[in-house]
Amino acid sequence: MSEIYNLTLCQIIEKIKSKEISCEEVTKSFVNRAGKSKKLNCYIEDTFDQALKKSKDQDNKFESDKKLFGAPIAVKDLFCTKGVQTTASSKMLEGFKPEYESTVTSKIWNEGANLLGKLNCDEYAMGSSNETSHFGNVINPYKNDKDLVPGGSSGGSASAVAACLTSATVGTDTGGSIRQPASFTGTVGLKPTYGRCSRWGIVAFASSLDQAGPMTKDVKDSALLLEVIAGHDDKDSTSAQNKVEPFSQKLKKDIKGLKIGIPKEYKIDGISKEILNLWEKGVEVVKSLGCDVKEISLPHTRYALPTYYIIAPAEASSNLARYDGVRYGFRAEGKDLIEMYENTRSLGFGDEVKRRILIGTYVLSSGYYDAYYLKAQRVRRLIKNDFDEAFKKIDTILTPTTPSSAFAIGENIDDPIAMYLNDVLTVPANLAGLPAISIPAGYDQNNLPLGLQLIGKPFDEHTVLNNAFAIEQSINFKSNFKDWWM
Repeated sequence: MSEIYNLTLCQIIEKIKSKEISCEEVTKSFVNRAGKSKKLNCYIEDTFDQALKKSKDQDNKFESDKKLFGAPIAVKDLFCTKGVQTTASSKMLEGFKPEYESTVTSKIWNEGANLLGKLNCDEYAMGSSNETSHFGNVINPYKNDKDLVPGGSSGGSASAVAACLTSATVGTDTGGSIRQPASFTGTVGLKPTYGRCSRWGIVAFASSLDQAGPMTKDVKDSALLLEVIAGHDDKDSTSAQNKVEPFSQKLKKDIKGLKIGIPKEYKIDGISKEILNLWEKGVEVVKSLGCDVKEISLPHTRYALPTYYIIAPAEASSNLARYDGVRYGFRAEGKDLIEMYENTRSLGFGDEVKRRILIGTYVLSSGYYDAYYLKAQRVRRLIKNDFDEAFKKIDTILTPTTPSSAFAIGENIDDPIAMYLNDVLTVPANLAGLPAISIPAGYDQNNLPLGLQLIGKPFDEHTVLNNAFAIEQSINFKSNFKDWWM
C-alpha cells in the first residue's frame, strides 16, 4: 500500500490495531519513500534495517495497549539514542554513540514506536534555516523557482513530516525551532510549557529555554504524541510534576465562548502583507466559531528578540564549554593542552556556533555581566509579567508564527540579523515558558505555506490544542506540493 505514508499518525495506529495493515507494511512504506527522498537531506543516520526487523517482530507479538504501536518515527538529532549516532549536526560530535537513551525518546519506544533514524538540524540547534548543519542544508519539499529552507533548527524534522518520510517526529524549541519550521513546511509544531517534557538526554543549547515537542501532520497527532512524551522525570530538576492529561481524547471542535487575545505589538515593521491578511483570516475564523476576540497589549514584546539573543548565547557558551576534545567527540592535534583546546573548538564548531559562544562569553564577562545578562533577565521577567496580566482576561493569544514564508537557501546566510528576525514572533513564548503551537492556515502568492500561532497559559496545553483543533477543522488546510525531488 503505497498510500500508507500519507496517513496521519493516529490513522496509522488505528489501522494497525484493527489489523487493516501490518506494522511491517507501514514501516516499508516509509522506508521506501525516505530512500527515494535523499535529495531533501532530512536523515543524518537511518536505522531502516532495525526498524523493519522490529516491525516484523511486532506483527508476531501484537501489543494493542501501546499508544504508538507500530508507528515508524524518526527524531531530531539532538535526542540521545542508545547505540545510534547522535551528533547535534556538528563535526564536534560526529561518530558519538550514546550509552543511554533520552527520556523523551524512551517514552516513545516504550509505547511501541520504531526508530527510523536521526533527522538533520541546525548545529546544536543554533539557526533558523537548517543551513548551519555540518551535514549540509535540508531542502523544503515546497519550492518555487529556487530551493527553499525548511526553517530551523528542527528543519529536518519539519521537512521529513511534510514530505511523509516519517509518521511524526519530536523536535526541540529554544526560540521557535519547532514552530517556525512547521510554519515554513505546512505542518503542525507544538512547543509545550517549559518543564512539561523532560530535557534529560537532549543535547543542551540554552537550558532555561529548551523544550522538546511534537511535530506532526495535524493537531490530533500532536495531542497524542504530547500525551506520550510529557510527564515528570526525576533525572531533570526542571521537570514539572503536573498531571498529564489524555489530550488526544479530549479534543473538541466547540470552542464557543473562548476569549482570544490579539496583541497589537505583534504587528511589527517588515511583516508581509500576506501574513497580516492571514492573521485577519484567523481572527474571522475564531469569531465564526463563537470566540470573543479582544485586542491586548504586551508592551515589552519589542525587547524580546534582543533579550533572547543575550540569554540564549550566554547559556550556550556555558553548555558548550564541555566540548574541549578531552573526554569525547572530535579532537584536533596541538603542541600542548591549550593549543589542542583552541584547535578542537576552532575546527569542531561551525561559524554560527562560534558566533554565539563569543557573544555569550562576552555578556557573561566581568564588567558586562550586570549591563547585559542581568538586565536581560530582568526584561525577561517583565515579558512574562505582560503575559500573566493578559491571561487574567483571555484564554489564548492568536498571532502569526513567522513574519514571512520560507526563503531561498543562501538568501540570509551572510546576514545574521536578518536570520535572527525570523524568530521575532516566537521567542516571547520561550522567554515566558508558555505553551505555543503553529498550525498551517494558508498560502502566499507563491503557494508557500503560512502558519498561525496560538499561545496559552502555563500547562494549559489542553485549551491550546482545542483552540488549534477547531481552527484546523474550519480552515481545512491541504498540502499542495508535488514530489519533485523523487
